[in-house]
Amino acid sequence: MNVSATTSPTVAGGTRSLWPVVLCWLAVALDGYDLVVLGAVIPTLAGTGDLGFTKASLTTAATVGLVGVGIGAVAIGPLADRFGRRRTLISSIALFSLLTLAVAFAPNATVFIALRFLAGLGLGACLPTALAFMSEHARQGRSGTAMTRMMTGYHVGAVLTALLALWVIPNLGWEAMFVIGGIAGLLTVPVMWAKLPESKAYLETVETEKVRPSEVVRGRLLWVSLGLWAASFCGLLLVYGLNTWLPTIMGEAGYSLDAGLGLLLTLNVGAVIGLVLAGLISDAKGNKPTVLIWFGVAAVMLALLSIKMESSLLVYGAVLAAGIFVFSAQVLVYAFVSHLYPARIRGTALGMSAGIGRVGAIVGPFLGGALLTAGIAYPWGFYAFAGAAVIALLALLTVPAHPDN
Repeated sequence: MNVSATTSPTVAGGTRSLWPVVLCWLAVALDGYDLVVLGAVIPTLAGTGDLGFTKASLTTAATVGLVGVGIGAVAIGPLADRFGRRRTLISSIALFSLLTLAVAFAPNATVFIALRFLAGLGLGACLPTALAFMSEHARQGRSGTAMTRMMTGYHVGAVLTALLALWVIPNLGWEAMFVIGGIAGLLTVPVMWAKLPESKAYLETVETEKVRPSEVVRGRLLWVSLGLWAASFCGLLLVYGLNTWLPTIMGEAGYSLDAGLGLLLTLNVGAVIGLVLAGLISDAKGNKPTVLIWFGVAAVMLALLSIKMESSLLVYGAVLAAGIFVFSAQVLVYAFVSHLYPARIRGTALGMSAGIGRVGAIVGPFLGGALLTAGIAYPWGFYAFAGAAVIALLALLTVPAHPDN
């Protein structure tokens, strides 16, 4: 392959630029937008019956979209390793932005659901590619900080979307939420084309033999992959399970609806704080000890939430601490993946880890819903989530701290 043909505009690592940092952050913020946008419009669609939606078909729309995200994450890895991070990231953003825009004009629920699935394919491709790029763009020994700071975009995007929905849906209609998301992504594409360089690490390995996805499970990497996949599954189970059901579970515990929504916001504020802290500590102390501590503390904090607290300050403090450790633990798994696999299969490894994690993103809300239906969401929901954190910790204990171990 002609390396010069893929370096446009400037190879990362020559003159280090902030553009890759900003653009990858924006890409992840778009992912955060999608995390919240369907949840924001579901009450309206359920109340009005627009497009013929029912509660059952809305559940299908939410699930099918996540299935598309999981497939896209797994499928994109070999493409990112074959064709480069730059072109893959730009293409994935263009794809899901066009399809998100199209959702606003869906004539019925069936087309809406199909478009959400197809948009999910592009969306799922975005995150692992951005993670691979950022881990390779970071300075030596700073990949943990680079990746966790990038992932703050995910939660900032989610929070801003929820706030935006409060005004947009009553005044412009639910369709406007998808128009805004689609246009935001399409406006990002030309900027990326002009300003995003190719990953230097990718260019240095581009002349090697063709990458085979099976390499991530070959030899000693089989056990590494299994441990990381289990942790990623549990990590996203926690992220999506808590984001979906925390207000409801807290309501079951006797807290008010307003308190539940406030606690959800507190949870995501904690996530942003945790991401900043986790990256700094991971770079200083190492990936493995940090991620083990993070999942361990997450398990303890989730178990503590099963105890009814009379003090509002204690409740908010416990939820803030849970957010600090739960959400950033999953991102530390991604940083661990980028540390353990060579650059030429890093995109594939991150894609498979993210894709299997997305299965956990489906299981988490389902688990919470099942416990709620059974009438035992409080306190057993917190016990179940704490158990998932413990499983992630045990899985990561089997993974070596360094590639040559």
